[in-house]
Amino acid sequence: MKTNVRKCLRRKPAIIVIMLTICILAFFNVNNNAYASTTEDNVTSTDNNSKTTDGTDTTSDNLSGTLGPLQFTLNTDQDTGGLSSTLQMLLVLTVISLAPSILIMVTSFTRIIIVLHFLRSALGTQTTPPNQVLIGLALFLTFFIMSPVISQINTDAIQPLSAGEITQEEAYDAGIAPLRTFMLKQTKEKDLRLFMDIANISTVESTDDIPITVIIPSFIVGELEKAFIIGFLLYIPFVVIDMVVASTLMSMGMMMLPPTMIATPFKILLFIMADGWNLIIGEVVKTFY
Repeated sequence: MKTNVRKCLRRKPAIIVIMLTICILAFFNVNNNAYASTTEDNVTSTDNNSKTTDGTDTTSDNLSGTLGPLQFTLNTDQDTGGLSSTLQMLLVLTVISLAPSILIMVTSFTRIIIVLHFLRSALGTQTTPPNQVLIGLALFLTFFIMSPVISQINTDAIQPLSAGEITQEEAYDAGIAPLRTFMLKQTKEKDLRLFMDIANISTVESTDDIPITVIIPSFIVGELEKAFIIGFLLYIPFVVIDMVVASTLMSMGMMMLPPTMIATPFKILLFIMADGWNLIIGEVVKTFY
């Protein structure tokens, strides 16, 4: 046993020396890598002057060069009179990232989803229906309600812009007009006046002069108010059932029995007998017409 320990102790210095030698050789034999800090940068600007058919000069300022180990080319597309492909891609990504917020803020989605959540809370079914089902139902109802507006935007803005018949500014004006009309129909005058006073806008000659930055928050506040009113009306019959069940249990001396456990089946029964889904969904949709 002692001899084996002595052999291991004798071998340790040799193993350490071999490992150090390998590490040193590997360090000195590493290939040289290119880094941006050790590579010279070279950026060139190309000015292309050309004449159009009407004799006017057009200038195209494009950048190209190397940045460290990277090569790049930036085309500004100034000669085409439009946005460069890079900026267009940036705008598309921005719109995609803001699409959920746009859908919630300027459509009927807000009122519908709040009413559905009030209904679930009034029934006392906790997480039934689940959030995914409620959001999906609200989305499809939103598409159903907003389909005329979407069709008008597609006809007046998207298709002419794709065909090159109008500019991007004209497409924006044509596309925002149907949304303005929809939101103004659902917005109360007092809400518009509130945000106009905040924005220091005294009077306007017509609704076309009201900025979109005033219409959108006014529309959202109005949607919240209407949704809470509908939610209050939904709660009334279910609160009556809760009161009846609670008073009955108290009179029977069953104070330890939770009233919610007894009231929930009666709420669901009342909701089914009244054809609740058809009634509530139908009335909520009709509030937009």
